[in-house]
Amino acid sequence: MNFLILAATFFVMEGITWLTHKYIMHGFLWVLHKDHHDHSNDGPMEKNDYFFLIFALPTIMLMYYGTVQGFNHWFYIALGIALYGMAYFFVHDIFIHQRLKVLRNTENPYLLAIRRAHKQHHKHTGKEEGECFGFLWVPVKYFKMYFNKNK
Repeated sequence: MNFLILAATFFVMEGITWLTHKYIMHGFLWVLHKDHHDHSNDGPMEKNDYFFLIFALPTIMLMYYGTVQGFNHWFYIALGIALYGMAYFFVHDIFIHQRLKVLRNTENPYLLAIRRAHKQHHKHTGKEEGECFGFLWVPVKYFKMYFNKNK
């Protein structure tokens, strides 16, 4: 049962990420997310990186609450959120934005589709216009770009 809670939370996070990205990061907290789009920060960190703390703190609190009297469902929900956050960090920061230079020359269609969808998201430098606000779910048109290449 605990694994189901963890897995369900991980997958529900994709929808929460989409909503948060579109309506919060491109909404009232655009002041923190803007430098991620316009690259106005010269250093290795961006204001956008504060979202790590904004999202991590409630997860840590849930994890703590879920362990106060033994491991309960809150702990496994927090663990699902934390695993999603780790996946996000590896795919978004390391793979897509190349904060570490790995997987640069991948030919994996799924990874290429994620990278392309994210590039489409970043072609918009303003907060109003945008597309591809999700993370792991990629619209089919981006898969087709790579699956139809060899035909």
